[in-house]
Amino acid sequence: MAEATDYYRAYHFLLDCGGEVIGGFTAIELPEVSIETIPFREGGGSPSVRKLVGKTDYGNLYLKFGLTNSTQMWDWLMTAVNGNVVRKNVSIILKDKEGKEEVTRWNLDNAWPCNWKGAQLDAMANEVAIESLSLAHEGITRA
Repeated sequence: MAEATDYYRAYHFLLDCGGEVIGGFTAIELPEVSIETIPFREGGGSPSVRKLVGKTDYGNLYLKFGLTNSTQMWDWLMTAVNGNVVRKNVSIILKDKEGKEEVTRWNLDNAWPCNWKGAQLDAMANEVAIESLSLAHEGITRA
C-alpha cells in the first residue's frame, strides 16, 4: 500500500530578497516556465511532425502586499524607473503547516521589479489597501 502524501499548505511563506527576509505578503504567484516547441517535419514521407526543443521562457513573479509605511519595495522599483536596475537573487520560502520549518524554496536569479500596480482606494470599502509588484528574473530552481 502506498504511503499517503502530505500536501504542502499555501499559506505559510516568506520572501527572501537579496539575503533579507521580507514578510507581510498576502499572495505570491510563482512564475510560469514554458519551453518553446518547434515543429519539424522530416523528409522521407514520415506522416508525423516532430517537436524540437526551443528556448525557455520564465514568466514574472507576482507579489501582493498590504500598503504600509515601508518603502523598501517602492524604492527598489524606483531604481529601475530611474534607469539603474538593481538585480537581486530572490527566494520564496514555503513553511510547514505550523509555519515553523522550511519545506521547500524556489530561487529566482537576478530578479528586478518590472511592474507595479497601486492599491485600489475606496472610501466605502472596509479592507486592506493591496499593492502588487512584478519581478522579472533570469531563471528559477527549486531547492
